[in-house]
Amino acid sequence: MLLNISKAHILVSFVFLLILSGAIYTYLENITIPFTFCQPCHENPESVVDEAEKRVETKHCPLDDSRRSGNLIMKAGLSYPQPSTLTGRTDVNSVTNWNAPLVWEGTFDPVVIDDIYSRMNPRVAVVVLAVGKYTRFLKGFLESGEKYFLVGLRVTYYIFTDNEQDVPNVTLSEGRKITILPVPSAKRWQDVVLSKMKWATVTIDKQIRNEADYLFMMDIDSVFHNRFGAESLSQMSAVLHRGFYKNINRDGFPYERRPESKAYIPAGEGDYYYTAAVWGGYLEDMYRLVKYCYEQSEEDAKNNIEAVWQEESHLNK
Repeated sequence: MLLNISKAHILVSFVFLLILSGAIYTYLENITIPFTFCQPCHENPESVVDEAEKRVETKHCPLDDSRRSGNLIMKAGLSYPQPSTLTGRTDVNSVTNWNAPLVWEGTFDPVVIDDIYSRMNPRVAVVVLAVGKYTRFLKGFLESGEKYFLVGLRVTYYIFTDNEQDVPNVTLSEGRKITILPVPSAKRWQDVVLSKMKWATVTIDKQIRNEADYLFMMDIDSVFHNRFGAESLSQMSAVLHRGFYKNINRDGFPYERRPESKAYIPAGEGDYYYTAAVWGGYLEDMYRLVKYCYEQSEEDAKNNIEAVWQEESHLNK
């Protein structure tokens, strides 16, 4: 009798464990989030047939921003140094306290990064504003960009300008182009940077979102001096201001300190100080951020106040 009960108990326990294991596997399979690259997709999920393994995957748009996930794939047989868990940069911090990467030279392998993203072939939009005397910076920006910025990837330079004749004829690599967008002139340099938020918001909504996967906002009075590669491609990425990244107390950052402004950051708060000269990310995420900065600056204008560093103050907020 005892022997029969023990066998019954063992059988029931075994069946229970099988069911529990299946439930745990299904749960983990559903919540696992792969490291992915995202591309535009339709609102409805699509079924993709893997001919090699004869299985069907349903690919959904992550979040609500109309993008489709795809795997990060590196070429088989690619030669690169073995990465180490024990050696690397020791003079800088390479991760924030919320576990986001701080990317420096020497913290990534350009051979690996370039191979992965060249296969994805993403479309990258670069938005700049060149009005009035700022058109003189176009040649240096474009020529250095063609030499160093996302070399080998598809890039469109969207140039907002009040003088189309001043846009230089620069030789562009294959898959790269310039789109000129006329805008009114601006009297002050402060108006230049604030109007960039306005025109970028409108143009992303009406045009660029159909033509790009990533978007960067950049200052035209800039020159590339070295590699600016796919290591910068992320859901959202910003550049630490060169004047405020070396052991400076955050109360010394030039944040907007007036409570009347929408960009107000009180003393004792804040993590880093970001420059508005370069910021980028997934197109839809950038659209929301650019629109936010524009709307906040408009609210300030209604209250007769202008943030100390215009869109850079709102970006840091």
